[in-house]
Parts: sequence; C-alpha cells; structure tokens
Amino acid sequence: MEKRVRVRFAPSPTGGLHLGGVRTVLYNYLFAKQHGGDFVLRIEDTDQNRYVPGAEDYIFDTLSWAGLEPDESTRKPGAFGPYRQSERKELYRQYAEQLVQKGVAYYAFDTTEELEKMRHNFKTESNPTPQYDQSIRTKMRNSLTLSAEEVDSLLQNNTPHVIRIKMPVGETVSFNDMIRGEVSFETAIVDDKVLLKADGMPTYHLAVVVDDRLMEITHAFRGEEWLPSAPVHILLWQHLFGLENMPQWAHLPLILGPSGKLSKRDGAKYGFPVFSMNWADPKSGELTEGFKEKGFLPQAFVNLLAMLGWNDGTEQELFTLEELIQRFTIEKVHKGGAKFDYEKAKWFNHEWIKRLPLSTYKQQVKDLFESKGPIIDNDQQFERILELVKDRCHLLTDFWEQASFFYQAPTALDAASVKPKWNADKAKFFQDFQQELQSLPEWTSAFIENAFKQFAATAGIKPGELQLPMRIMLVGGKFGPPVFDIAEIIGKEETIQRIQTALPAFE
Repeated sequence: MEKRVRVRFAPSPTGGLHLGGVRTVLYNYLFAKQHGGDFVLRIEDTDQNRYVPGAEDYIFDTLSWAGLEPDESTRKPGAFGPYRQSERKELYRQYAEQLVQKGVAYYAFDTTEELEKMRHNFKTESNPTPQYDQSIRTKMRNSLTLSAEEVDSLLQNNTPHVIRIKMPVGETVSFNDMIRGEVSFETAIVDDKVLLKADGMPTYHLAVVVDDRLMEITHAFRGEEWLPSAPVHILLWQHLFGLENMPQWAHLPLILGPSGKLSKRDGAKYGFPVFSMNWADPKSGELTEGFKEKGFLPQAFVNLLAMLGWNDGTEQELFTLEELIQRFTIEKVHKGGAKFDYEKAKWFNHEWIKRLPLSTYKQQVKDLFESKGPIIDNDQQFERILELVKDRCHLLTDFWEQASFFYQAPTALDAASVKPKWNADKAKFFQDFQQELQSLPEWTSAFIENAFKQFAATAGIKPGELQLPMRIMLVGGKFGPPVFDIAEIIGKEETIQRIQTALPAFE
C-alpha cells in the first residue's frame, strides 16, 4: 500500500518570512494537495538564542494571507505532535545517545576557550577557518581521545558537553534529488557537526531527521543552501532509521536579486519588498515593508512565486491556486537560480487586479482611502470609481494616486501642459461653460459630453482641444478615466468649482 504523502515546512521563528521561504511553502503545499496529502508546519525553535518574539505569529499570518493553510501545526495539532521542537526536547537525546553507542557519534567536552585555541592553532593560509573534522578531532578533548574512565567521570560530574557526528573517512555519500538527479559528496570535506548542544537541545541536523521520521514525512523540499548538510542527514538516516525510510528530497534553487541571492538589503537598496508582510524587528524597531502592504494581492503573490523557478512547459503565466495544484510538478522546477524581477511582479499584480472581482479587494482599498482622510459613504459609487481606474493600477496603493481626485480637489495643476496652446478664446469658453453646466437639467456623463461638444461647436473650437484643459482642471494632470465620467461622479457643484479655481493657473 502506497504511503500517504506528507510534506512539511519547518521555519525558525527568528524574523520575517522571506519570499524564498514562502515559495518553499507553496511548492510543498501544491505537491501535498495534488496528491491528496498533508502539509505540516513545524516550528524549529531549537536555537533559543535566536528566537524572536512575534515571529511565529508572523509565519501563521503570512500563510493565512497567502491562502496556504497547514493541515497540521501548533495551532491545528494532529496525531504527530508536538509541532514545536522545543516541546520535543526529551525525544532527541535518546537518538543522540543511540548514535554514540553505535560508534558513529561521540561526546565532545571542549570548552569555548579550547575551541577558540583550536581555530587559532590550526589556522593556515589554505585553511583560514579550521573545522572540527576528521583531522582535528583526534587532537581535541572528546570521547575518541579520552579513556572510558575519564569520559564516565566527566559525564557523572555533569561536565558540559555536546554530541558530534563522527564523519567517516574516505567515503562517498550519494542520494537522488527530485530536481537535480544524482548528487554525491565526499565525507572528507564535511566536519563533525554538533547534533546535541550542551543545553540538551538538538541542532537542526539531528532534529530534522528525527522529526521527519516520527512525523512520517514522505517528501522534503527545502532551499539549496541545505545541500552541503545532505551527507550528514543521509548518514543520520542510515544509522537511526535506515535509508529506505528517508523522505524523497528536492533542493529548490535560490531566488536571485540584482547581486546574488535575494536579501533584505536588496529590498532596501532597490525599493522593493522581499518579505511577504510588514515585519517590525522587536529589538531594533526597524520596519521591513512587505508585499501585502506594498499593495499586492495574495493571488498575485502566490502566482508570481510559483513562476520563480518553475513553469509547466506552456506559455501560460497566470494561474489560480487551483490550477497550480493541478499543473505543478517538482521535476519541472529549474535547477538554476531564479531572478526576481520587481517589474514582472507588478505585472502579475496588475493582471490580477483586472481579473478579480472588485469585492476581493474593495475593502482594502477603502481602508487605504479612509486612512488618508476621505470617508467613503457611497459604496456603489466607490465601486464604479474602482472599476473606472483599475486598469491603470499595478498595486492596490495605486488606486489612491489614480482616484483620489474623486474625493478631493487637486492641490497642484499641470498647467504647463496646456499653456503653449492656451488662448483667450479657450479661457472664455470655460468661463461661459460654467454657466452652461449650471443650467443642465440632467447630470450624466453622456449629457455633459453632449453639452460640451455643442458649446465647443458654437464657440468654433474643436472639442479635442478643450478636453485636456478640462481634465487638468478636474484631475490635476494628464491621467484618469473619461473626463465626463469624472464630472458626473464628482457632481455639478464640484465640477464648476474646480473649473473656476483652475482658470487663473492657465493664464
């Protein structure tokens, strides 16, 4: 009987969630849903020194916004809990001790000072940062160099120690990556990683193997930065559970910025977000802007992430989450890094703004408008305004720039665009047209346009020469939807008032 597919995302609660992390979630989620399996969220908080308050809530908020809800987590426990590693602490020592008993791991009693001394004494030009490895472990204070009696005495006296894996000499460790195919490593170049720290907490290396086994994870998709750790994890699987029980692995390509791996610094430097949502560092107070607050729709965010390193072999670029679940295959994820293009990201958002019903994002845009002053008390009119300008908006925040003039008169006018062709006849037209507008019996865009054209014909001026000045009077610049729609929506009195106020600026 085939095993039920179970995948996991195991973030450390150390800060905001980078879009690379959300893409890892997405690929895990798509694979699980496509196979009718489970997506597990496990919190890897073994490094208590790096724990940041609020980071765990942020992870859940991000996944909720993106629509990538876990099937099992600390908030939705299943049969494989606890889902927070710090609550599983007692589990790990027994496995670390088991490795020591098998002779594939050892106790290391070296103090911080002794480790510093080692790094200084063995430093060479070709090896500037010596590692605790096969060549150095024989010169250190551990259960490989001390007598059994000395080791027992140290343990009996609760001498601080760690447990390290004993990397074999001269072996090749291989595995089949679902994206990269056969991958091999020489054990000689891998150091003896710490598995259990002096405080009894496991490192990632031990915890990820134990937890994946106990949670019955069948497939593990993670970033390629974990590839160098693969030989350690494979050996741990082999020693503890047998390789036949190891999940199938796939190491996802990096997301690249303008100068290598995409980083928070790139975002700050080039003015685009790299986190899913706003993250305020509780220690420094530094705010990092997120895609959500920048004005991205979750549908667009998920879509653009899916395409960062994958396509289904067709020309299609716009996918709903349901379509992605149907089409996604891990084998079509690219091996090479995926370049993040902010302009392309905005294109995705623009397409989704046009594609989705206004009800999807109306409230978010309404909140934005009201945060800037105007009170939106006519929902029907507000929807009409959004419909008129949405084709011009790449971000939800663009709606303010494209439509704020419906709620407040422009504070600046682009009169320079009109002045070269401005003359006394045009000035008189607008002075007289105000009276014409005042007496209009009906206030609809069609009625206003008809009156405008008739009055222009009477004045002997082409309507096309008068529409741009009128647009600038109402809007402030050379943008916006049809000018007579604008006039209808802002109302008769406001239209006349804006013409009157703007005229002196054109002289």
